Amino acid sequence: MDGDASVQDLRDWQHVHNTIIPTHVLSLDDVRGRAERNHLELGYLDGVLVGNSTVRPPEGDTATATVIARVLDGHRRQGFGEKLYVRGLERAWELGARVIETVVLESNTDGLRFALKHGFVEIERYLLEGDTIPWIDLRLA
Repeated sequence: MDGDASVQDLRDWQHVHNTIIPTHVLSLDDVRGRAERNHLELGYLDGVLVGNSTVRPPEGDTATATVIARVLDGHRRQGFGEKLYVRGLERAWELGARVIETVVLESNTDGLRFALKHGFVEIERYLLEGDTIPWIDLRLA
């Protein structure tokens, strides 16, 4: 999905994000902005929305890209996260990434477990202004 994505695609991506990350609710305009800067994808099964992903393109001297896969509760542990993650990882490599990172809200224990299982290691925990639940930055080892 890019800056020309349909409003429905943007709303679907927004729904997954805001459901999984209720502490950082995004408006439709926020999602539009992300679609212009990042590669956003949606995951469906037989027309039913199951998740989404974000690939932040490589930045800096280290060419670090961020890959995030999100799967709605009722669809976890069925391989959807794996598919979204692998597609995102492939996209990051295509864009020239040399380092891969991800970020997980501490309360998302399924997401943290997924990241650790896939070889990510924690590099930082922090609170954004006004937040009470820490974010965890992880790097692919």
